[in-house]
Parts: sequence; structure tokens; C-alpha cells
Amino acid sequence: MVQPIQNIVIVGGGTAGWLTAGVIAARHQERMKAGFSVTLIESPNIKIIGVGEGTWPTIRTTLQKMGVSETDFFRHCDGAFKQGGKFVGWTTGTPDDSYYHPLMLPQGFTEVNLAPHWLSNSHGRTFCDAVCPQGLLCDDGLAPKLITTPEYQAVANYSYHLDAGKFAPFLQRHCTEKLGVRHVLADVLTVNQAENGDIRSVVTREAGEIAGDLWVDCTGFASLLLGKTLGVEFKSCSDVLFCDTALTVQVPFDRPDAPMESQTVATAQTAGWIWDIALPTRRGIGHVYSSRHISDDAAMDVLAQYVGPRIKDLNVRKIPIRGGHRKTFWKNNCVAVGLAAGFLEPLESSAIVLGELSAKLIAEQMPANRGVMDLIAARFNDVTHYRWGRIIDFLKLHYCLTKRTDSQFWIDNMDPATIPDRLKDLLHLWKYHTPWFFDEFDRLEEVFPAASYQYVLYGMGFRTEIGPMDNIGTEKMATRFMNENIAITNRLRSQLPKNRELIQKIYDYGLQPI
Repeated sequence: MVQPIQNIVIVGGGTAGWLTAGVIAARHQERMKAGFSVTLIESPNIKIIGVGEGTWPTIRTTLQKMGVSETDFFRHCDGAFKQGGKFVGWTTGTPDDSYYHPLMLPQGFTEVNLAPHWLSNSHGRTFCDAVCPQGLLCDDGLAPKLITTPEYQAVANYSYHLDAGKFAPFLQRHCTEKLGVRHVLADVLTVNQAENGDIRSVVTREAGEIAGDLWVDCTGFASLLLGKTLGVEFKSCSDVLFCDTALTVQVPFDRPDAPMESQTVATAQTAGWIWDIALPTRRGIGHVYSSRHISDDAAMDVLAQYVGPRIKDLNVRKIPIRGGHRKTFWKNNCVAVGLAAGFLEPLESSAIVLGELSAKLIAEQMPANRGVMDLIAARFNDVTHYRWGRIIDFLKLHYCLTKRTDSQFWIDNMDPATIPDRLKDLLHLWKYHTPWFFDEFDRLEEVFPAASYQYVLYGMGFRTEIGPMDNIGTEKMATRFMNENIAITNRLRSQLPKNRELIQKIYDYGLQPI
């Protein structure tokens, strides 16, 4: 009889490890009563990086399925609402240069493509403002829901900003107390392999030998299992995405009731960009830059100019960014999630969502036995390669559309040799066809749908040539949806509370459980 896959062992904690543990354990709760187990081995001596503070809306479904209270999440993780990204200075670098990538789809997105109608007549509105309310909600500093809106439900689509240093321990408590995950605090000394190359067990200093059937590598950049033990190479994307270093700092608010942005603000600089993320007690700020285009000292000066004189009293951390991913993600009986699989600069908060999607795929496609695991691994690798490739394309889109020529960094980003072939083909197509539902995005779970490409393209001034026949037959429907958007925007701007106001109410009263 073929040995069933019963013992899942995750090596490494942090957000990736505990999200993976929670997703798998929640999905297989009934099986855990019959011998299925999830064990997470975490070193007591390795600190998590702890700067992944932006998420994608999928995190709401992930946490809800794990049985996490959204109220508890806000209270214990310094949670805040995120309604998208505001990109400042990416196109021309002039004072009025900004656009939004919101988290709401354009009105009527599945019924009509509003992009060609906006291109024909914008009525003086940005693309974002013409098709969805979220940019103006962010301008007003508003929250995406009311205190009477139940947990995880939305008025305007949202994700979270969070304190990554608090998120992982929060998940750990939930996984061990509510989902039956076994937590082992121990340093891995050696990895034992079977004759076929599978990982059989690990020997730890504090807990001895631990065996497993399926191993998940969440050991961060070290990639102890997939990289070091199984020898899977790393594929760099530094020829496409140049940023390779981040300087990060946590900046307290001047006063407890200071207004909070409900979007990530990404401000372009001469050799990279600065993120600015508002949490209830502080802002997380980081300068992401290319060391090929600016020195560390000059990059520090850029960050200091953004933060102001108080930076001299704050702790600035330097974090290397090794942009790229493993050449394969699941080999033998080991699959990598999180930094062990790869990392890209946090321009669109892709790190946590990639971990979520990988964990979900592992949980849903859990192999029944070793005999079918390679088939499932091949499918996992195909999907995951596709996702990484599309995210690299999408991040590069933000750079290659620039009109800035004030530094070599921006000039180099426009070089066609640095643009992936698929993206080049799409940019050529988009000169004559706007990105749309069925054209280029053929997977069920695209991280960035066609609407995301529309927001970036038309936010950065890209023009698609619209022919006289393009809008025939859809004018009335498009006009109706654009007028509805104006009405919805006006209503929400009058009804929704300020971002900080709602977060304080969540602290005081809690959200209504579903």
C-alpha cells in the first residue's frame, strides 16, 4: 500500500511560515483528527526580517478561512486599512505627477471596458476617478467601511497595512491554540535525505530528529531545504528590476490623532523610490534603490531628506534585496514558500500574496501519497512560475513607462533590452487595444488583473489609439456606469468615516462578527 502524506513539516516561521501552517491546518482540520499533522520548526535564534507591511485583498479571505477575528487582527497587529497605492513622481517627476492603483475594479468591469470610452472623452477626470471612487476616498483620508460593516466585508475593497513583527506571533498563537499546529523551537543542524533525494528528516539541537512526509521551506533567503539541500538554483531578475537595497525606518506620529493615509504612498526618487505606510502609532518608511545607480551614503541622504531632521534619533536598517526566484519551487517532497522561494522589491505588496497563494495551492492540492506528488509538483511549478513572471512584468511596467530623463536609473529602465519580451509584446498590443478581461490574462487567479494594468498605463499617461468603431454599441452602457460612479463616489465621500476614526472604533467596540 502506498504510504499516505500525513506529516507536514514547515521549517521556518515568520509571516510565510505561519500563514502556510494556518492555511494548511485550517483546510485539513477534519483529517487532523485522524492522524494528519502540521509541525512548524522555528529557530529561537533567527529574527524575522519584519518589513513586509503591505498586503493584497486576498489576505482577508485567507484570514477568514483560518478563523481569525478581524477585530483581533487590528488590535494585535497594529492593523490599518489599505485601499491601494499612490504613485508620486513616477511619470515626469513634476510636483503634480501622481496617480492611483486602487483596489476596486472599474464600474461594470465584467460588462463593458470603460478604458476606450475614457480615452475618447475623459471629461477632465483621471482614469481612476472616472471609473471608481477609491482614489478620491484616499484623497479624503477615508476608511473603506463603516463600524457597522461586518468583519471582512467591505464598502470599498481593501487590504491591510500591518506590523510584520507583530503579525507572525499573532498567527503563531492562532495556529497553535486554535488549529492544532505543533510548534517546535529548535535550530536545524542537519538535513537527512532518502536514497531518491527526498528529505526524510531533520536533526535539531533542541528537539532531536523530526521526520516528515512533505516539507515546506520557509527559511527565508537561506533556503536551507530547497536551495542548500536539494540544490535548486536561484534565478536573478536584476537585469529587469534594478533595485537591490532598502533602507528602512519607523517614524512615530507627532500626535496620537494624526491623520492616517489609507493607501501606500510610493514616491519616486533619482535611483529608486520611497514607501510610506501608515500604521496607528507610526509610519513605516523605506528607501528602495539601485546600488548601481546611487551610493549607500547618497541613498541615506535621500531618505533623511524625506523623513526630516528627526531621523538622526531613529534606527535605520539596511536590507539587501535579492530580486528573483528559485528555478523551481517544488522539488521531490519539498516546496518553498516566502523568501525561500524568492523575493521582489515591495512595490505592489507582492511578497505576502505570493506566500498566500502558494500556501492555498499546497493545501488544496495536498498529494494523497508520494506516488502522485511529482504530478502535483509539476502543476504547482507551472502556476507559480507564471505568477512570478507576471509580477515581474507588472513591476517593470511602473518603470518602463516613465518619461523621466533626469537620472541614469530612469533612462536605463526605458531601455528595451531590460523589458521582458512578454511585456514588450503587450505594450505593442496596447497601443491599439486597451487591456481587457479576456485578452492577455487567462488564469483564474491572476494577482494583477487587466484592470490593474489599465490603472498604471493610463495613470502614467500611456495612450491607446482608439478607432472610430471601437466604442460603437457600448456608449450608453459606458455612460451609465461612469455616471453611476460619480453618484457612488459622492455618496461614499459623505458616508464613510476617516481612516483613523474607524480604527479607533474597532479598538473600542470591535467589528460585528460574520
